Amino acid sequence: MAQYHHSLRFDPERCEGCMSCMRACPTAAVRIRKGRAVKLADRCIDCGECIRVCPRAAIVPLTDQMADLSNFELKVAIPSPALYSQFDSEVFPSMIFSALKQCGFDDVESVSPACDAVTIATEIFLNEYRGEYPLISSFCPTVVRLLQVKYPELVDQLLPVLAPREISARDAKARKSRETGLPPEKIGAIYITPCPSKIVAILEHPGMRRSYLDAAVSISDLFQTLAAAVSRIQETEPNMDTVESASGLSWSFLEKFPRSLPAENTLSVAGLPNVIRILDDIEKGRLRKYRYIECHACPEGCVGGCLTVENPYLARGKAIKLQQNLPAGCIVDRREVEASYRKKDFLMDEYLAGRPLRPLDADISAAIHKMKERDRIYADLPRIDCGACGAPSCRAFAEDVVLGEADKTSCVFFWQRDLEDRIEQLAELIKAQRRNIGGQL
Repeated sequence: MAQYHHSLRFDPERCEGCMSCMRACPTAAVRIRKGRAVKLADRCIDCGECIRVCPRAAIVPLTDQMADLSNFELKVAIPSPALYSQFDSEVFPSMIFSALKQCGFDDVESVSPACDAVTIATEIFLNEYRGEYPLISSFCPTVVRLLQVKYPELVDQLLPVLAPREISARDAKARKSRETGLPPEKIGAIYITPCPSKIVAILEHPGMRRSYLDAAVSISDLFQTLAAAVSRIQETEPNMDTVESASGLSWSFLEKFPRSLPAENTLSVAGLPNVIRILDDIEKGRLRKYRYIECHACPEGCVGGCLTVENPYLARGKAIKLQQNLPAGCIVDRREVEASYRKKDFLMDEYLAGRPLRPLDADISAAIHKMKERDRIYADLPRIDCGACGAPSCRAFAEDVVLGEADKTSCVFFWQRDLEDRIEQLAELIKAQRRNIGGQL
């Protein structure tokens, strides 16, 4: 079975087994065993839904810390556009760039040029694409892994264009290497991330032989230090030039994309439950009239990531207000982007495939037998998905039983049935003993 990287750790000391994470998980990757939540590594897509709902903060994101980056001779921050929406709209991105340098980064790379370039690359790809519709955005790593785990037959419909964060990291490292003479491996491209799935994308880099990013620091971990630095900069340099664009900032929240396509041919959706409903419809062949569907796993887009600090709806409002003060229009040369696209500079270099889940058994005959046993157990269950057994559904419980990871009596209905059978057997035994005693008298 393949080994997968993950960016979430369940802390058994804090966990109370409340089942909140189990019920929220979109891929049935959580079980409650011995009163504690445990994760099934093959099913987990690092979406962070469990972090949102855990009342005990028992799920810890495994992000990098600034101290972990000391092996790089030069550190370049690649901030997600969602970072700017965590501050008041009077705080310009240029102020945040200066604050990031005060926090220990040597330089900061704007993602806006890459956002505009990727928009153009996406438009070119869509205009030349002749495959099955709709195409599904691949810029959210959670959505990519959701398809790999839950909808593997739709993986071929993922857009094979690199995310802006990867383009920014690649260009920043190449430029800094030319300027300083340092080899690229000595230059760290550090993503300031709003969610845990982008941390895993650096380690597993779906669709790429290797990520251009080297590490990730969460917005929530950095925010306090960064906010203090921003306050100092506001006092000393209140009127600073902007370094981002309105179009680049729009990548952080839900908005029609790409803008060149007619509205009736595109669809934008945010929030995992909504994304799953749309993917269910695509799987059933209901949405073929759409050419492109943009999917964000987080509410309102990246501004709703579980590693941000601001309410996603307030953050979206701040981002829209900030847009009014940023340069409008495309900030890259379309002809240069088209030339780079023809050299495949914007396309993934590895085939995206579904992610196999653990088999019921390594032996095919035994696996078939266990599959039949699983179906038999499931048919005998009440199928109300109460979760009292520690599994999110009766089907998941039946599979756990045949895998030897749960006992049938963990289900209260099986337990009650077993108890009734034992009481009945005991009653029959008592009757038999009384008859024997009566016969002896």
